[in-house]
Amino acid sequence: MDSYRLEVRNINKSFPGVRALDNVSLKVRQGSVLVLCGENGAGKSTLMKIIDGVYQPDDGEIFVDGEKVNIRNPIQARMLGISMIFQELNYIPEMTVEESLFCGRWPTKNGHIDWKSVRSHTLELLEQESLPYSPTMQMKDLSVSDIQMLEILKAISIDAGIIIMDEPTSAISEREVTRLFGKIEGLKSRGKSIIYISHKMEEIFRIADDISVLRDGKVIDTRPRADFTIEEVISLMVGRKLESNFPKRHLTIGEEALVVKGLSSEKAFKNINFSVRTGEIVGFAGLMGSGRTEIMRAIFGLDSYLSGEMTISGKRVSIHDPKDAIKSGIAMLSEDRRRFGIIPIRNIRENVGLANLRLFFHGGHLHSAVENSTIGKICSRMEVKAPSLSTTVEELSGGNQQKVVLGKWVLCDAKVLILDEPTRGIDVGAKYEIYKLMGDLAAEGKALVMVSSELPELIGMCDRIYVICKGEIAGELQREAFSQEKIMRLATGYEKRMGVPQ
Repeated sequence: MDSYRLEVRNINKSFPGVRALDNVSLKVRQGSVLVLCGENGAGKSTLMKIIDGVYQPDDGEIFVDGEKVNIRNPIQARMLGISMIFQELNYIPEMTVEESLFCGRWPTKNGHIDWKSVRSHTLELLEQESLPYSPTMQMKDLSVSDIQMLEILKAISIDAGIIIMDEPTSAISEREVTRLFGKIEGLKSRGKSIIYISHKMEEIFRIADDISVLRDGKVIDTRPRADFTIEEVISLMVGRKLESNFPKRHLTIGEEALVVKGLSSEKAFKNINFSVRTGEIVGFAGLMGSGRTEIMRAIFGLDSYLSGEMTISGKRVSIHDPKDAIKSGIAMLSEDRRRFGIIPIRNIRENVGLANLRLFFHGGHLHSAVENSTIGKICSRMEVKAPSLSTTVEELSGGNQQKVVLGKWVLCDAKVLILDEPTRGIDVGAKYEIYKLMGDLAAEGKALVMVSSELPELIGMCDRIYVICKGEIAGELQREAFSQEKIMRLATGYEKRMGVPQ
């Protein structure tokens, strides 16, 4: 007979205008991985936040090791042996690595925080996982990948019996994914139970013991992994068959919209030369830490650079900050949307309108009717799923948050759109919608630059791909030369080492 570490029975949860969970029941066996699948908005994260004590259910029951529990807050969840890695990275930028790892569970001595113990335990954890960070580094100085690895480390280090992982691999390298999966196997062998949320089908079938599919707040099916196929899981998630992962595009490529020449920074990249034309989607591939994001941040004015020049539609521009970039016709969707893309506690209207207030102010007054009408049309076009424009962005699923950010930049009518990991943490259905929006924007004559760690989407969406290796362009590929093997050879520097001609 199976021993269940966690059971949830008949959980219901509603928010204003939305029924998030409808009579949801799940069981997680001891020493196993239950993978939870579903589109953004299916209710996965809401259910996990109920188990973690962030939300309270309207009704239903939760059992841990056979005992009924009432989880009122995350602190109580930790006491019950429940730990959670959130999809949206939760960290305080000004905190150090050691402070972030032990926040909320400080070791004490004589009534004071035992900082000596904090330091020694931090060094031990970092060494154990071969993470090259100093305990005194501030979180704001780390990349999204670094922060993700520290969040994983923090959750595992608590030694919880139930570990919830909400999209833990969305911003880490394949090497780090392999290390994480090895860690999960070790946790299973010690009897730990893991609930794992992912949209990556290859991960799901690599790590799952059991799979549960949620759709529209309901559990559609739960089976052992061996009883599912990838096609079945996708079909159950979206409630329909997707004819293709990538929408067809009719190309009309025009003049050069953005030309970058000789762009170099102090450490991250050097001598970057590339261009993107109107109606074109140009991809940037490379390993984590290759310099892809740093290049885009410099173009958008978030980071400074030492030398180089940029032209927009044939006119040389000088960009010192994002304000200059926006005025020049460049917009950027950041890989860290929570930190750089949205203001979570503000509503949809405010987030979309933030970079476009000049459109709504006349004679020193805000014209609310114009604002509501304009932003309403944009959100309809983006297919943002929300009760109203007054819904706070933190209430939206990851996919809908991404659509809000994209809507903000579409409203700006930028000539060049830089999309850094535009489908990070987004399900297959929402990904298709984002891809379609990208295709529509290109068809309108926008020039799109797409940075992605997912090679299939770069190959499926892009007209050309630049591959970055150690801060330099290792090669440029035309569509007919696209292949995952070719991209990885360039990204790892293999072809350069072997002297293979580009």
